[in-house]
Amino acid sequence: MSDAADLLAAYDAQLRGEAEIRTAARRFRLGPLWIGVFAGDQGFIGYRDLGGLDAGGVRALVRAATAVLAADPTIERIEWKTRQHDAADGLHEALIEAGYEPQEPESIMIGAAELLALDLPLPEDVVLRSVTEPEDVRRASFAADRAFDEEPSAARAAELVERIASGGDEMWIAEVGGEIVCTGRLSPVPGTHFAGIWGGATREDQRRRGIYRALTAARATSALRRGVRWINSDSTEYSRPILERSGFLKVSTTTPYEWHR
Repeated sequence: MSDAADLLAAYDAQLRGEAEIRTAARRFRLGPLWIGVFAGDQGFIGYRDLGGLDAGGVRALVRAATAVLAADPTIERIEWKTRQHDAADGLHEALIEAGYEPQEPESIMIGAAELLALDLPLPEDVVLRSVTEPEDVRRASFAADRAFDEEPSAARAAELVERIASGGDEMWIAEVGGEIVCTGRLSPVPGTHFAGIWGGATREDQRRRGIYRALTAARATSALRRGVRWINSDSTEYSRPILERSGFLKVSTTTPYEWHR
């Protein structure tokens, strides 16, 4: 795979649908949808395609899926993940009608892991390491929440502790003076040659020092050791240029829509 079309086809085939909810506490199907319930009282709705539904069918599907999750009083938030390249007639209108709000679009970036696995210098005051101890993982989770201007979530942190303990995902942090200033997760996808890099967040006063790029390089190096060939990321406008300079390609755009109780 070398061009954007090939990479996008592999992304659709290997990283969507069931793969997106593999770590959910609960999972089920509704028509073409894959629905998961994650820690932190969050529902997630994904799919590979919508089965050629017209606008009326899409509207009915959105209503049905939302009703199923909203019937569970523990679920406070639902994310419906859309992609720009999908054929989904009337989906935006149906989601708005059902009470969802579009969030900031993100670039779907894919490239060879070796493009990122560089030996990069770190500022002298920065310590970069992978963490597995529960307290370190919780600290990293809370630091990422704060970097994204969200309230620290104990439920998300607990889920992450379990995920790291299982040996599937890896959590990487950068510290300055013992304080976490940058975090990022490596998440290999079983049965594929892909791994995702997620949760990349740098504290505002530590940006533009090369910390995020070095943390990304460390994750990519670890991914290669685990036999990963391709890395994917949903990138903000902070991280997209970094990946593009490394040779990654933007294959599409994803926009999450959120429903809140």
